[in-house]
Amino acid sequence: MSEVGAAAGNAESAGNAEPAAAGGGTHARSRARRLSIRGLNKWFGANHVVKDLSLAVEPSEFLVLLGPSGCGKTTALRIIAGLEAADSGRVLLGDTDVTDELPKYRDIAMVFQSYALYPHKTVAENIGFPLKVRGLKGEERAAAVRDAAAQVHMEDLLERYPRQLSGGQRQRVALARAIVRRPSAFLMDEPLSNLDAKLRGYMRAELKHMQHELGVTTVYVTHDQVEAMTLAHRVAILDEGALQQIGTPREVYDNPANLFVAGFMGSPPMNFVRGRIENGRFESGGGGGVGVPVEGARDVAEAVMGFRPEDAEVADPGTGLFDATVYAAELTGDVTLVTVALGEDASLSIKMPKEYDVDFDRKVAVRFPLERGFLFDAATGDRLPARFISAPAG
Repeated sequence: MSEVGAAAGNAESAGNAEPAAAGGGTHARSRARRLSIRGLNKWFGANHVVKDLSLAVEPSEFLVLLGPSGCGKTTALRIIAGLEAADSGRVLLGDTDVTDELPKYRDIAMVFQSYALYPHKTVAENIGFPLKVRGLKGEERAAAVRDAAAQVHMEDLLERYPRQLSGGQRQRVALARAIVRRPSAFLMDEPLSNLDAKLRGYMRAELKHMQHELGVTTVYVTHDQVEAMTLAHRVAILDEGALQQIGTPREVYDNPANLFVAGFMGSPPMNFVRGRIENGRFESGGGGGVGVPVEGARDVAEAVMGFRPEDAEVADPGTGLFDATVYAAELTGDVTLVTVALGEDASLSIKMPKEYDVDFDRKVAVRFPLERGFLFDAATGDRLPARFISAPAG
C-alpha cells in the first residue's frame, strides 16, 4: 500500500457508526456534529505554520479554509484528521476531544487532492474499502457501495479500475469512498484542483448539492476564491498561518477586515491606490491626481484606497474621481475588462458592459459610488473606520 493510500485508509476507514443508505439526508443530518478547533499551533522547525487557530464548524455547515499556497490551511486540515500532531491546541468532534486519537478512531472522512485510490482495486472495491476494514460483509456492504456510487453517478462503472477512469470519475470514486461510511465530518483537501476548468465548475455544483443532501459537517481547503465563494456557508481566510477573517462569502467580500482579505477575494481583485490621509482628505502618492474628502479618519502617512472592478466605470476625462490612461481592453464574454494606468506605478481593472470598446492610450475618467470605496492603513493592513463623503470639487 502506498503512503498516500495508507493515509486514506487511516483517515477514512474507521468510526463507530454503521453506514446509512446513500441519499438519507435526514439521517445524515441527525449524525452531523460540531467540529471545534481551539488554539491550534504547529511548527516545522523554526517555521510557525499554524498560529493559534480557533474555529467552530457547526453541524451540517460547509466551511472553506481559503488562502494562498503555504498559508497553513492543509496542515490545519491534516491536524484535524489526525495525520499531523499539533504542538498545542485541541480538536473536538461534538463533545469528544479527539486531539490524541488515531485517525481511524475519529469518525472523520478525508478526500485528498491526489484521489488516493488503490490502482489494483475496482471502483466497487475502492468505495467499499472503509467498510471492509470495519468488518462489514456480503450484501450489506454491496448495497452500501451501490448506494454511495449512485450518489456520485458512478453506479454503472463499479467494475472498472482507476486507470480506466477520467480525472473527474476518479474524484467521484474518492467522494463515494468518503460518503459510504457516513462520517460525522468530511475533510476535503483541494479535491478539484487536478480537474480542467469546465469539469471543476460541474463538480463544484455536484459537491454543493451532495453536501446539502447529506448534511455532513464539512471543512474544505482551497486556494481558489471562486470555489470558496460558490461552495461555502462560511469562509475562513488564512495568511501565514493566522486567521484573517471568517464570515459568509458575502460578508468577507463586501466587508473585508483588512488589506490582505480585500486583495485576495475577487477576480480580478480589488483595485488599490496608494496615498495618504491628511486633513480629512485622501491624496494619491504616485501621480494621477487622486484627491477625495474623507470622514472619520485620522491622518495616516501610508493609506490605501480600495474599490471593486465591478463597482467602477470609465467615462469621459474630467467627469470622474480621477483621470487615467487606457492600457488594455479585453472582451471576456460577459464583460469587457478595461485596464487603466494611473501614474507610472499603478494599474486598475474596471468591468464594463460587453459592448464597450475603447482605444489604447485614451484618456478616461474613473469613478465609483463613494459608499462602495474602502480605506486601509498600509503599514498595518487594517481597515480604517472611515468613509469617502463627496466627490472632489472641480
